[in-house]
Amino acid sequence: MNRFDRITSILIQLQTKKVVKAQDLAEKFEVSLRTIYRDIRTLEEAGIPLYGEAGVGYSIVDGYRLPPVMFTPEEAMAFVTAEKLMERFGDAGLQSNFSSAMDKVKAVLRGTEKDLVENLEGYIEVAEHKRYNRPPVNTLDVLLKSISEKKVVKLEYRAFGKDDNTERLIEPIGIFHENDNWYTIGYCHLRESYRQFRIDRVKNIQLTEQSQQERESLKEYRLKQQDKPDCELKKVVIRIDKGVLRFIQERRHYYGFVSEVEYDDYTDMTFLTPSMEEGIARWVLMFGDYAEVLEPDSLKERITELLDKISKKMQLSKTY
Repeated sequence: MNRFDRITSILIQLQTKKVVKAQDLAEKFEVSLRTIYRDIRTLEEAGIPLYGEAGVGYSIVDGYRLPPVMFTPEEAMAFVTAEKLMERFGDAGLQSNFSSAMDKVKAVLRGTEKDLVENLEGYIEVAEHKRYNRPPVNTLDVLLKSISEKKVVKLEYRAFGKDDNTERLIEPIGIFHENDNWYTIGYCHLRESYRQFRIDRVKNIQLTEQSQQERESLKEYRLKQQDKPDCELKKVVIRIDKGVLRFIQERRHYYGFVSEVEYDDYTDMTFLTPSMEEGIARWVLMFGDYAEVLEPDSLKERITELLDKISKKMQLSKTY
């Protein structure tokens, strides 16, 4: 990247955050701190009202507005792709907000980029996954507002296997997408501890005026959970016939896949998983006639127990 492009990119970074650290800029653009300081001085000499504080970072003076940023053709194409993904994986509230933001982006595009975006829209399609459960109405939108405004949310939630809804007051600390579903983790006032909620099971949600307590971030929470002794990961090694590998490639990462060793007719896969019995054991049963558990013995025993239960149920059904 030449110096002009780097200085322009630094200016964009300063517009995207309230405070930007020189060290973060140096790492992002892979240059020295001295180079960043020199680039910042160039921006100041060009009339950009910046202020900085040692050990804190640089900011643009509040209230200063810059002309709209021009986008490259590649960036315009990325926006179109993101819009298609949002249509499939966002809720109604997020879709509406993103669509409004995209209109503003398109408004500042040059004529050639506008033509490019318009032409591309008919050539990009994201098929909805059959197992994917779309978030109801504006649940994601409300949760994000709750997190940013530090407000408690009230929701009606139907837990797995339950026939009735429970009313909860929760303090969300983050949302994430995993295993074809959206989830949120928050402090639940009913249970007086952190709980994970699957968002498609939220039947109703409202943002309250009640302020949240000071809580850790989602990243901090998950790191802390990983460090707990009861969340210790267990090593699992499974030998799998190559003929079925293509059918399990997608799901293996959900069970902690870390590596594999290929042989002529089979592949040895290694997993690190916290869910021995109800997770990976039942998954292995799906293709068990093409697999062999090499370790641990406890997994072999659990699979044997499950097979015995299945066998007894099948024999019992023959008597009716």
